[in-house]
Amino acid sequence: MNRVCFQLQVRPERIEEYTARHRAVWPDMLRALHATGWGNYSLFLRPDGLLIGYLETESLELAQAGMAATEVNARWQREMAEFFDDLGEAAPDTGFVQLEEVFHLEDQLLTLSERSREKTS
Repeated sequence: MNRVCFQLQVRPERIEEYTARHRAVWPDMLRALHATGWGNYSLFLRPDGLLIGYLETESLELAQAGMAATEVNARWQREMAEFFDDLGEAAPDTGFVQLEEVFHLEDQLLTLSERSREKTS
């Protein structure tokens, strides 16, 4: 399972409406995200509009392709594009900046545990 973190910039004057829209995401959009592999998906928003997204998926490329094949995603992306700065021609679900994971506690603990077992063997 891959952990994916990304950032976008919501226009500060649109934060209230952006937040309201995400309190009532369309049911067919929610089902499509789930069906195409967007697991444990969360969005976090700073007061200045910095948006951080997190999801777990087998493949980001396949998850994005799965959503691109749905009609509901095309409608959602068209409506959401106006909330973001600096996307150019990209849709929000593909125009984000992916962040590099540099630490994950469970991975580090697993490595530590494996090293301990090797030392006692």
